[in-house]
Formats: sequence, structure tokens, C-alpha cells
Amino acid sequence: MNASATRAVLKTEARLFLREPGNLFWIVAAPTVLLVILGLIPAFREVNPGLGGRRVIDLYVPVVLLMSMIMAGVQAMPPVFAGYRERGILRRMSTTPVRPGAMLAAQAVLHGAAVACAVMLALAVGRLAFGVALPNGLVGYALTLVLTVLSVLALGAALSAVPRSAKTAGVIGSVAFLAMMFTAGVWIPVQVMPDFLQRAVEYTPLGAASVALDQAAGGGWPSAVHLVIVVFWTSVLTGAAVRWFRWE
Repeated sequence: MNASATRAVLKTEARLFLREPGNLFWIVAAPTVLLVILGLIPAFREVNPGLGGRRVIDLYVPVVLLMSMIMAGVQAMPPVFAGYRERGILRRMSTTPVRPGAMLAAQAVLHGAAVACAVMLALAVGRLAFGVALPNGLVGYALTLVLTVLSVLALGAALSAVPRSAKTAGVIGSVAFLAMMFTAGVWIPVQVMPDFLQRAVEYTPLGAASVALDQAAGGGWPSAVHLVIVVFWTSVLTGAAVRWFRWE
């Protein structure tokens, strides 16, 4: 597939992506809205000795960043491909120079860009509205974010590979959504989970990412073990997406 065809796919998908304000809201704005709601709870703004002198709201900034990734990779991407497959669009595209990798890559780029906007918005609101310190280990923080985005989008691509209908994709996405929201620490921050549960969650991509982001936010370098876990899942899920993808 030549470069011009790749650019054409990306341009077309970008136009369609921008026509879905609902997806943009849930990916870009909803995580920050949740952060604001949590920040308005007085107890969440109080220093907690049990959290090493931090506040609950400090823990939730990286959590809402992970939430944005979940929205993009699990809730938004699979229904797009399922809708294309259901309407026969992918079948018609299979007769063109467009390859599955180009479609998956275009969606990953667009959803990744939306997540980048969500990250900047949440960090800015957290800092300006609630005095949440910006990450001290900025390089490690950025590296962890990039690796985690790739991991979640790889999961989204894998979930997009097979469902034949938007309804099926929605059911699969909802199950994955609930599981990932838990491992990301949306319901309970990973740092305050019971020890046995925390250790189990840290073997998932978002559980490992949550801990790595927390380490980088404090000025340390993310644990190599947690970064390797994220990279491992990215590799496995990317391979699954490429292997399983079907035009119809």
C-alpha cells in the first residue's frame, strides 16, 4: 500500500471521527469532569497520612488519564469497525489497496491524539483547580503514558478484529470496560487496594501503568517490571489484532 493511500485513509477517518462529538466528549472531557466532581469532595482535598502525605485527589489524576485511554480503546474503537463490517464497508474496502493494518493504524492515531488532548486538559485542571503537582519525573511519566496508550489501543484493535455487529462489539466492549476501569483504579485507587489484590492487578496493563505513573509523578523512575508488563501486553494484543482481523 502506497503512502498516498495511507494518507487518504487517515484523512477520511479523521473527518468521520470529528463527526462523532459523543466519542470526543467521553474521551477528552469526561475524565476531567470526573476529576472535578471528585475534587469538590472536601475529604478528597485533605492530606492523608496513610497516603504518604498526599491527598486522594492527587491519586486520581493519573487514574482519569487511564480512564480516557479506556474510553478511546475499548468503548470508541470497536463499534467503529463493527459498524463498518456490519454495513459491508470493510468488504468493499478489501478490494482496494487498503490493508487492515492501515485502517487499524488510522484509528489508533486518531484515538491516540484525542487521548493526548485529554491528558493535557486533566493535568491543567488538576493543577489549576486543585493544586495537584505536575509530575516530577516528566520523562518517565511521558514514557509510561505513551506505552500505556499503545497497550490500550492494541486491546481496542484486538476487540475490533472480529465482531460482526455493533451490538456484539458493544457487549464485548462493556465487559472489557468494567474490568479495565477496575484495574485502572477508577473505583478504588490501586495504591489503596489490599496487598494481595494490588499485586494481582499490577500484572494487568493498566494496573502496572497506574503504579508506574504514581512512581514517576513522585519524581522516581517507573519500575522496569511495570513497564515490561505494559510492553508485553502491547505485543500480545497487537499480534492478536493483526492475526484475527477480518474484513467481513
